[in-house]
Amino acid sequence: MKNPLATWLTLLFIMPLMAQNEWKVEPAFLNLQAFDKLRDFSMNAEGNEAYLTVQSPNEEVSVIVRMTKNNATWNQPTIASFSGKYKDLEPFLAPDGLRLYFVSNRPIESDSEETKDFDIWYVERETFQSNWSDPINMGAPINTEHNEFYPAVAENGSLYFTCECPGALGRDDIFMSRWVNGSYTKPVALGPQINSEGFEYNAYIAPDDSYLIFGGYNREDGLGSGDLYISFKNEASEWTTAVPLPAPINSRYMDYCPFVDLNNKVLYFTSRRSSVPKEAFEATESLSQFLDAYENGGSRLYKANFDIGSLRKNL
Repeated sequence: MKNPLATWLTLLFIMPLMAQNEWKVEPAFLNLQAFDKLRDFSMNAEGNEAYLTVQSPNEEVSVIVRMTKNNATWNQPTIASFSGKYKDLEPFLAPDGLRLYFVSNRPIESDSEETKDFDIWYVERETFQSNWSDPINMGAPINTEHNEFYPAVAENGSLYFTCECPGALGRDDIFMSRWVNGSYTKPVALGPQINSEGFEYNAYIAPDDSYLIFGGYNREDGLGSGDLYISFKNEASEWTTAVPLPAPINSRYMDYCPFVDLNNKVLYFTSRRSSVPKEAFEATESLSQFLDAYENGGSRLYKANFDIGSLRKNL
């Protein structure tokens, strides 16, 4: 593991240059501007099927929607076959695209109407053209009497998720469970290289299990309320001390829910950034223009060029 001081000197001198040259941030989906609260983007390796969460302002409604792409155009979203009744969120497509993990407060028993705490569920299909199965609860040891959130799975089956569980270093921590001999091991919290006494959440794991991008709330080395952090596995398969991604990816606003399109070297993430005009609002027309703008403080999806090889080389 590199010396933390050396890492921060690298960040100080290298990151601003990289941000200017490589990480231009722009809206990801202008066709979704009508939705003020979007999050949790996940996409298949082919880049033509995506899932995300649409929520009402107070989150009484939380629905997973599906989008497909024809040629270069994304179609309007439709409600996923397994969603629409309960609070569903945080979809994550497995690397092979045949299983989709998500979080829900739906009842365990299909004949019950009583909702419960948030658990991790999944649906599966035989082929890309097949319909999704009915939702399946992951059960123990993953799900407990506590809330489990934001599942992410690597090709080797290792499952990363956020939990308000015993054994955490802080309020919410990122836990990991290995897939061994056809079942999951008891989840353990990642170490202080990742977790802190505060909140860690929204982990994205690389398909080859080599790096982790996650959200950290109100950390001293962050730019705002919530920032995106990255940690790599070293030659000993240990996690390096996580460092924040630079501006303009991180901002003084809430930045969270990362996802990497490896084939096109694009980072997708959610942000509540806002571009408030410096001039006073003197007419309702200009006020309406701001309220209808993409950067109006709503929870929006953004994308940025993201070369993980170049990034790792400089850390």
